[in-house]
Amino acid sequence: MQNYPEKRRDSASRDGEGHRDGAQGKPPADAERETLMMELTRLVQKSLRESSWWERRGIDCSILAAAFISLPAGFLLLGSSQPLYFLSGVLIMGVAHAVITVKGTHLSSHGALSESPAWADFWAVFFIEVCGSFSARAGVQAHVKMHHAHTNVIGLGDSSTWKIPFLPRSVYLFIAPLAVPIITPIVAIGQLKGQSPLQILRTILCVCLGFFSQYYLLRCVSGLSCSSALLVMLLCRAMFSLPYIHVNIFQHIGLPMFSATNRPKRIYQMTHGVLNLPRNPLLDWTFGHSLINCHVEHHLFPFLSDNMCLKVKPIVSRYLKEKKLPYQEDGYVSRLSLFFHKYQELMVFAPAITDLVGIQ
Repeated sequence: MQNYPEKRRDSASRDGEGHRDGAQGKPPADAERETLMMELTRLVQKSLRESSWWERRGIDCSILAAAFISLPAGFLLLGSSQPLYFLSGVLIMGVAHAVITVKGTHLSSHGALSESPAWADFWAVFFIEVCGSFSARAGVQAHVKMHHAHTNVIGLGDSSTWKIPFLPRSVYLFIAPLAVPIITPIVAIGQLKGQSPLQILRTILCVCLGFFSQYYLLRCVSGLSCSSALLVMLLCRAMFSLPYIHVNIFQHIGLPMFSATNRPKRIYQMTHGVLNLPRNPLLDWTFGHSLINCHVEHHLFPFLSDNMCLKVKPIVSRYLKEKKLPYQEDGYVSRLSLFFHKYQELMVFAPAITDLVGIQ
C-alpha cells in the first residue's frame, strides 16, 4: 500500500529507464532499447503537457470527494429499520470504503493526488493510515520502492507476498480474502519494526483515529449496538476484498519472472511482466484504471493519475504494438479460471526464471 513524494517519482527519470545520461557511451543495442523508452516517454509527456488540471488530477480527486460526500447518507440509511434501506446503507459504505482505501491509498502512495510534495505526503498518511489502517512508510516502501522498481524480479518485486501456499485454492481464492480487514492492521503492526518512535506513534494514532471514528459514527449516527457496529464495519471493509486480492495476483503472477542479476531493460520488464484486465465499470471507479485496465501504462509511468493512465492508454498500446512489444491483456474470468486450475503451479511452487534472449 514513508518516503517523500519527490522520491516516489524516481521511475519517471528523463529517459524512462532510470538513467540520466541517455544513450551516450552505450553499446548500439542498449542505446536502441533505451531510445524506445525515451521515445514512448516523450509521447506520454506531450500528452501530459497538453492535458488540463482536471484531466491530470481533478477527475480522480472528484471521485474520491464523491466517496466522502456519500458517507453521511450511508450512516443515516444504516440506522433504518427497513431492510432495503439498511442494505442500501451497507452498499454505499462498502463502495465508498473501496474507493477511499484502494483508489485513494494507491494514488496517494505514488504522490499522484497533488503536485506539492508536502500535500502529497499528507494525503499518503491520511489515505493509507487513517483510512487504510496500514503504515504509510511501509506501504510506500513495499509498493513503490520494491514492487514498482523491481516488478517481477524474484525475491524483490515478484508479488510473492500475496502467496499463502498452505491454503487450499478454494479457501485462498474465495474465503480468505474476506479476512483482509482483520489481517491488514495486524500486518501493519509487524511493519512498524525499525521505524522511529514518532513514526510508530503517528501510525498507531492515525489507524486508531480511522477505526474509532467509523465505529463512533455507527453507534451515534446510525444507532447501532456495539456488536452490530463491528459487524457492519467488517461487512463494508470486506465487500471488495475478493476482487482486491484477485487483481493483485492476476496481473503479475503467471507472467515472466526475472532474476535480479539478469533483468531486462525497463520497457521489456514491464511489457512482459504486467497484464491489463478489461474495462469494468464497477472496478474502474472503485479501484481505479491504473489497477484494472491500465496496469501496463501504470507500471511504465507510475506517477500518472488513473484518468491520465486511461488517456495515454491508446498511445502506449499503439506504440508497443508498432514496435512488436507485448501488450498483455486478459479477462477477469479467464485469469480466475487459470489460477483455479493451476493453483499449485502459480501460487505454491517457485516460479521459473525467464531469460529474454537477445534483449537482456
